[in-house]
Amino acid sequence: MARRTAMTSEAGMQMVAAHHVLPVRLALAGPEGGPRRIDGAWWPRSHDLRDELPSLLAALSARWGRITRVTVDGTQWLAGPRRMAVAGRVVHINRSAAAADRRRICLLSYGVGRCDLVVVPPHTPVDEAARVMAERA
Repeated sequence: MARRTAMTSEAGMQMVAAHHVLPVRLALAGPEGGPRRIDGAWWPRSHDLRDELPSLLAALSARWGRITRVTVDGTQWLAGPRRMAVAGRVVHINRSAAAADRRRICLLSYGVGRCDLVVVPPHTPVDEAARVMAERA
């Protein structure tokens, strides 16, 4: 599990500094074939975006650039801030109860586009998670 130090600024924005981050469990579809509905799968280790989001954004930065907005189903994640400072930038988090798919995360990058990932629940057995990840790669 990532260890983090969190502070709240005057504006109420969550500031996150990761001290130890485990490798992100992520499977992305290849860039060939053009745009698609689902770009891959992500298997977080917990239901806490404050722990999970920094490593996911770092892993996606080469392909999707600076991600500034994230939409998740609010019922699947622990309560948290609407904005976080991650790697020196502000990320806006929309927790929607009306998300089209509860097991999906949508990440938006200005000028690059949208990345949609299937979220494999944290406590999924390894063999099942591996199957889902392989299907999305």
